[in-house]
Amino acid sequence: MKKYSLFLLLAMISLAQTFAQTEDELKAAKSAKEDSIKAIQGRVDAIQKQLDAIPGWKVGAFGVIGGSFSEFTNWYAQGSPNNSSGSVGITFNAYANLKQEKFFWRNSLNTNLKWVKFDDRDDDTDEPKFEPTTDVFNLSSLYGRNLSKSWAASALMEYRTTLLDNFNDPGYLDLGVGFTWTPISDLVVVIHPLNYNFVFSSEDVIYESSLGAKIVGDYTKSFGKLNFKSNLSVFLSYEGSDYSNWTWLNSFNYTVWKNFGVGLEIGLRGNKQEALDYAVNTLGETDATFDSIDNKLQSYYTIGISYNFK
Repeated sequence: MKKYSLFLLLAMISLAQTFAQTEDELKAAKSAKEDSIKAIQGRVDAIQKQLDAIPGWKVGAFGVIGGSFSEFTNWYAQGSPNNSSGSVGITFNAYANLKQEKFFWRNSLNTNLKWVKFDDRDDDTDEPKFEPTTDVFNLSSLYGRNLSKSWAASALMEYRTTLLDNFNDPGYLDLGVGFTWTPISDLVVVIHPLNYNFVFSSEDVIYESSLGAKIVGDYTKSFGKLNFKSNLSVFLSYEGSDYSNWTWLNSFNYTVWKNFGVGLEIGLRGNKQEALDYAVNTLGETDATFDSIDNKLQSYYTIGISYNFK
């Protein structure tokens, strides 16, 4: 019995050593594979940089679709036992960039739309249809004549509005000239000291067009299966900070299978004219002024299934 126990103990020790050795070998093999993947990705990135440097058009797009639907019947534990609800959100980012030896022309489009409904079937006055909740539309076009490897004289057109509700009310059109700095191929910085911000609105008392400076920073990068785009657009009015505004959009897209993946977009905005319009016409604060309103940070995010358009 003692010999059998000793044999069993030795067998277990030998088996444990074998497992430990196998685990170490697998870890070493995994590390070697990861190093190989990094080396391959480095070569792919180097080739991509050469492709990006080739003159001609570069186009691309990716979008996010998010949605949910539910229906309850006689679900008495909640306040509305019979209801139907749902939400649908769509984000679309596209670009078309032309690069030549002496000039460039960069065009981009960003739109984010979302509809939500809550239909209480026991309430005849309830609105059963989908209502728009997120409504963003940005279009820009930048033309530049190269002065050096990283500097260019440039002109910019940028238009921002809503599509589903109150189209072009307000709407913002920036037209300006100045310089564009491209320190690396993925980063574009626009510095336009001469820019006019046209504001279109039925509320002429609140909204006012003005002359100012335009600063735009755009960074677009692909890290393997991850696509990232960040765009910051700032208008600094020479008439005062009440007429200045800024918008910062960040889009992430990770490809999981073929062209499908997971996408996220986050938007931030500061606009005192819009805050005053909301206080006067939505909250009914007719005596509100630029000095009395609480200009809170505007924000939104959309997350859902994404698709890369090749």
